Amino acid sequence: MRSTAKMLLVSAAVLSLPACTAVQNQRGYVPETPIIDAIIVGEDTRVSVSEKLGNPTLNGGFDDDTWYYVSSFDVQAAFFPSQSLEREIYAVEFSPEGQVASIELLGLEDGRAVDYVARETPTSGRDMTFLQQIFNAVPGNIGGNQNQIPQQNPGGTGVPPPF
Repeated sequence: MRSTAKMLLVSAAVLSLPACTAVQNQRGYVPETPIIDAIIVGEDTRVSVSEKLGNPTLNGGFDDDTWYYVSSFDVQAAFFPSQSLEREIYAVEFSPEGQVASIELLGLEDGRAVDYVARETPTSGRDMTFLQQIFNAVPGNIGGNQNQIPQQNPGGTGVPPPF
């Protein structure tokens, strides 16, 4: 009996080990070096770049003069957040005439951490407790402001029409 329990425990441990294995993901566009090298600055246009590399992953935020081809290699272990181990971003910048002005390769080390602002936008109105919100949903306005002047309905009296 003891050896059976020990065998079951060892089997469960061995079978659960793959669950802890990291999941690897290759995301985005993975260009081949000869294709990137085939793009000639000053000669290629938006159409020829699109034919060689395909549609960009994203365009510039404020204009369409820069195309970004993004790829990343991410690893996620169990329930932990994923981590990017490699990132390649090919930035193809176009001149106003539509020809390639420059090609730049950016990596993970070129990224910057964005600091989010934690402020909240104030809203008009008043704060109500959970119970006030529930009672305000009940006809008769139990939790509402009793001193409030009733608003007049368009084309009618100050009392809402019956249903």
